[in-house]
Amino acid sequence: MCVQYSLENETAEEFSIRFEACKPQQLLSWAIDRFGPRISLACSFGVEDIVLVDMLTRLTDKARIFVLDTGRLHEETYNTMDRCRNRYGIEFDVYSPKADDLQGLLRAKGPFSFYDSIENRHECCHIRKVEPLKRALAETDHWVTGLRRQQSVTRSLLPKVELDLTHNGIFKLNPLAAWTEEQVWHYAKEENIPYNRLHDQGFPSIGCAPCTRAIRIGEDVRAGRWWWESPEHKECGLHVARA
Repeated sequence: MCVQYSLENETAEEFSIRFEACKPQQLLSWAIDRFGPRISLACSFGVEDIVLVDMLTRLTDKARIFVLDTGRLHEETYNTMDRCRNRYGIEFDVYSPKADDLQGLLRAKGPFSFYDSIENRHECCHIRKVEPLKRALAETDHWVTGLRRQQSVTRSLLPKVELDLTHNGIFKLNPLAAWTEEQVWHYAKEENIPYNRLHDQGFPSIGCAPCTRAIRIGEDVRAGRWWWESPEHKECGLHVARA
C-alpha cells in the first residue's frame, strides 16, 4: 500500500524509498498537492513523457509542460507535439537555444562538430539543451521527468524522488523510474495515447535527428543515442547528478 507523507521531517532519499511501491499517478497526485496544480513536466515526446502527459492531464488541467526545442528534432517529434496539443489542449512552454550561442558554435565549428569528440558533443548539448533547461527551471522548485532505471547503465540507480543539485537543489520526480518498457507500452496502448511514430521504426529513445538512430535487435534501448560513444557517456547533461 502506498501512503502519503510530508517531506518536512524526511530526506528526499527516505521519501523516495517510501514511494517505491506506489503507482506513478500516486506520486504525481502528491506532487500536485505539494507544488500546486501547475506541476512542471519536461516533455521530449518519447513514449514515457506522453504517458506522463496523459496521467497529469487526468489529475489537473493546469499542468505546466515544457519542451526543449533544440532546432534539430525529428519531423515526427514536431508532429507528436501537434497531436498532443490537439488531444490534451496543451499550450506547451517552449525553450530554444540562445541565438548568439548557437550562431557562435556554428560559425566556429560547423553544424556537425558533435561527431568529432565528446567535448564537442557536450558543448552542442549544453547550448541546445542544458542552458534552455536552466531557464525552464529558473522559477520553479521541482520538475518531473520520464526517466526509467531500465533505460541505461547511467540510470540504473534512479530514485523516484531526489534533489537536483545541478539546479539549486530543487525536487526532481521520476514517477516511472521502476516501470519496465512493457509497462510503459501497456499503458500507452490501453489509453491510446498519441505516441511518437519513430517508436514504430525502431527508435526506443528519441533525441535530436543527427544524434539518434534506430537500434538493432538485441541492442540496449539507448544504443541509438550518440551511437559513436561508449555507454557510460550517453547523457546530454540534463540528468547528470552533481556531487
